Amino acid sequence: MERTGRRTAVVAALTAAALFAAPAVASAAPVPSTIDVSDTSVHAGDTFTVTEQLSNPTDFTVTGAKAAVYTKEKPIVDLLDLVSCTGAVACAPYLSSFRGGVGDLDAGESRTVTFTFRVKDDTAGGKFTLQHQFAGDNYAFGVEDGPVLTINPEEKADVKVALTATPRVGLVARVDYVITVSNTGPATATGVRVTANPGTGRTIVSTTGCTRSGATLNCAIATLAPGASATAKFSSEGGLFAWGPFTATAQRTASTPADPTAANDTASKKCSAYTGLYVQC
Repeated sequence: MERTGRRTAVVAALTAAALFAAPAVASAAPVPSTIDVSDTSVHAGDTFTVTEQLSNPTDFTVTGAKAAVYTKEKPIVDLLDLVSCTGAVACAPYLSSFRGGVGDLDAGESRTVTFTFRVKDDTAGGKFTLQHQFAGDNYAFGVEDGPVLTINPEEKADVKVALTATPRVGLVARVDYVITVSNTGPATATGVRVTANPGTGRTIVSTTGCTRSGATLNCAIATLAPGASATAKFSSEGGLFAWGPFTATAQRTASTPADPTAANDTASKKCSAYTGLYVQC
């Protein structure tokens, strides 16, 4: 009975130890390649970064290790220009990818390469799946899908400037001008500014919506929605003995986004004075 009791106690102790023992956790192997993208919604001309981390999960050295970046739907080299890269010995386009070489990568080692890209000016809008790969001279891991990069169509706002002139009866060859600024779209125009000049020998005597700086007028139109327009006004005089032609001008000097049509950014109006009593425009 004593021997049986001892055997029972030993079995119970071993069973308790097994029940409370911590389970073994297998350590996960490092992923060969991961990427982080600074901005996944961009426009033509924008810059953004793609940071790729390489980790060697094998038990051998990968020679000539490279971080490679692709897009699935179209060659990435047709969409983006490489501005710079850090963390690599050299970066360059290679067939349908951009690659950054980091040299040999021993078992268990990691490297990080950050690519800075600029969206080509003529890139059409669309959605493109970024892909990445750890490639080497003696071994290459599979190509993995990353986030979707959305390239938005380039925003444009065509700002048009017009100028009208109305002579006034009097003794000083006065002319009243109206600057009309309109946005034919397709996007909203912000930060719209126009400068105007009354022409040689003329004196600005009144303004509406503009400020004077010497013989130049600066007119802040601010924001124009597609299809909207705004006006600014000024008047000039030539004096009692005014004589000869003069040309007033108005020109768009700033607006955002890009203005696609430069031809309609400037307007002018030519008038002629025949003393201060008579002006013809």
